[in-house]
Amino acid sequence: MHHHHAKLFRSAALTVVIVFASGLVWGQEALSLPDAEAQAEADMKPYAEILEHTDLKLDMVPIRGGTFLMGSPDGEANRNADEGPQQQVEISPFWMGKFEITWDQYDVWGENMDITRRMIFGSPATPRDPVADAVTRPTPPYTDMSFGMGKQRHPAICMTQHAARKYCEWLSAKTGRYYRLPTEAEWEYACRAGTTTAYSFGDDPAAIEDYAWYAGNSDETYHDVGGKQPNPWGLYDMHGNVAEWVLDQYVPETYKLRKGPVSNPLVVPLQEYPRVVRGGGWDDEPNMHRSAVREGSSEEWKQQDPQIPQSIWYFTDALGVGFRVVRPLTVPSDAEKADKWEKTLPVQLDPVEE
Repeated sequence: MHHHHAKLFRSAALTVVIVFASGLVWGQEALSLPDAEAQAEADMKPYAEILEHTDLKLDMVPIRGGTFLMGSPDGEANRNADEGPQQQVEISPFWMGKFEITWDQYDVWGENMDITRRMIFGSPATPRDPVADAVTRPTPPYTDMSFGMGKQRHPAICMTQHAARKYCEWLSAKTGRYYRLPTEAEWEYACRAGTTTAYSFGDDPAAIEDYAWYAGNSDETYHDVGGKQPNPWGLYDMHGNVAEWVLDQYVPETYKLRKGPVSNPLVVPLQEYPRVVRGGGWDDEPNMHRSAVREGSSEEWKQQDPQIPQSIWYFTDALGVGFRVVRPLTVPSDAEKADKWEKTLPVQLDPVEE
């Protein structure tokens, strides 16, 4: 099968769609937010996205485009083979969530809280709501998916990559602005924040106390987002608290196969497992929180799921996995948007006996 791998790689230099100043997306007005309306990189500002019908906001941080060395150098302590060889990667500008998506923000979609609140308060639907309401929601979980660790400002956990991508589709419809998961390259670029060290705070794992919730300080649970120091670009919990979904398929030989330099790379996910998570979680040791560490999802993350067939929405055993969102400055074509939300493996049929 290895000769097929080359097909997984492609540059995301896809069609650019001009978005008119009014911010029309899917033929609807974007929710008005002056700080979010930059058309050029120089004008990008931090902004707080609004989840209408709630008092919740989603803080977004501008990440300027640039070039960086993806992966880790041969000499880095605890380095894994899949982190090299290093390659030059060019990244286009985007905004990134300052924090991991919290349960409060997730449940507005996951538990239909926006629809319920409109009913309770008799609030009229916005022009965007019918589109947002039509995005598929998870089936109700069979148990409390925070497993007693608490919700509110804690990061949402245990969702599949499919669920995280559907959340992005819903958030895009709800706001009229295009949100998706980051690519693996965008994630590492933002995590490094201009650094070339093992962590965004240097090479010394002992300094992790100030920057991350990890196995040594988490008391076996996740914590409110933003409780530790941010990285140099103002992003919190990129190391630790929860590992974070990115868009890519996990292929150990990615960097070997993808001779650099490359621009906005993405390993298009064509199989259900493994997909990449980044950044390490509250139950990981410091070496798993290094900026270059790559981890792949596994069917074992569903071991405790009693449902037959097992849920497409939940990973019952992934208590250390969540996500954050990005919004690219250049809005892609509708086809590319759908790819980033939907593209996943076709229905698998049993192999035909030859």
